[in-house]
Amino acid sequence: MDRRSLIKKGAVAAGALVAANSATKVSLVHASEKRFRWRMVTSWPPAFPILQTGVEEFAKRVGELTQGRLTIQVYAGGELVPPLGVFDAVSSGSVQCGHSAAYYWAGKCNAAQWFTSIPFGLDAQGMNAWFYDGNGLKLWEEVYSKFNLVPRPAGNTGVQMGGWFNKKIEKMSDFKGLKMRIPGIGGKVIAKAGGAVTLLPAGEIYTSLERGVIDATEWIGPFHDMRMGFYKVAKYYYGPGWHEPGSTLELIMNKKAYDELPPELKAALDTAAAELNVKMLSEFEAKNAMALQELKKDKRVQILRFPDNVLEGLRKLSEETIKEIAAKDPMSKKVNDDFQKFKKMLAPWNRLTEKAYYDFML
Repeated sequence: MDRRSLIKKGAVAAGALVAANSATKVSLVHASEKRFRWRMVTSWPPAFPILQTGVEEFAKRVGELTQGRLTIQVYAGGELVPPLGVFDAVSSGSVQCGHSAAYYWAGKCNAAQWFTSIPFGLDAQGMNAWFYDGNGLKLWEEVYSKFNLVPRPAGNTGVQMGGWFNKKIEKMSDFKGLKMRIPGIGGKVIAKAGGAVTLLPAGEIYTSLERGVIDATEWIGPFHDMRMGFYKVAKYYYGPGWHEPGSTLELIMNKKAYDELPPELKAALDTAAAELNVKMLSEFEAKNAMALQELKKDKRVQILRFPDNVLEGLRKLSEETIKEIAAKDPMSKKVNDDFQKFKKMLAPWNRLTEKAYYDFML
């Protein structure tokens, strides 16, 4: 029922319409005064640090910004829908919004992978530049529009670690026969290198590594990796995370639900998502740095950098793999072309400034 048209018709007409539809309670309050109650599902376990706790802070912030006119009830992965059921739940409208990572939906939407992270792609700062000052967000909205979704950047892990290994990686041939838990495009690259890639849920990784079911695993970074206890069952901890150099997390909103909001509530959601994007990356950076210091004290662990020849080999295979994936459909090619163009544009500036600074100062 169109509340604006009711107001224009006047109280008499509105009263007659309400009487004729006695089962429907109609408020003649201006749209901006209406209160909305949303449900939000995530891919993260209950109370999972930074990710789930960050989302809960986001919901609280939306309530503050809207003075309670938009409240969001958050459900962790598995509480309302499975962790990887977020996309479908929000797309169908069974819930109004969700928090996850776009590359989880590669099977539903090939182009989605670029909006989280791709091997040797942009870091967190570069991803934000692409989204906010390039074509990244416009392309993301275009890709998701067919699924009835509105996306927003809402967090970033920063550069991840390369993973935990039970043998040294000194040359590309060391990947042959290596049983590794690694998802996404990174997994396809390891498979090209001769590895045996497997996908395992979080709860099975530690025991699989301990029992030799897998030889290596990637996760996120020192803070979460320590909580998982990988340092107890794997000796070599490699960086950098070539496969996920700046993994963006996503807020996805059901388009119909989003369009029903007045402009000021949409602005509050956009503002809270941008705040979460900054705060989550900041928390990852600080806590990973502190956790790394603790790991360095553990004599069981060797913290190593992948050799240059290995990184060069992985980069070559990554470029081949990304081109193959981008060629699968026109939208993926469109997104990849823009992504690579933006990355190429940033590179000279990054080499002149950030790379030169870190190489010299640290």
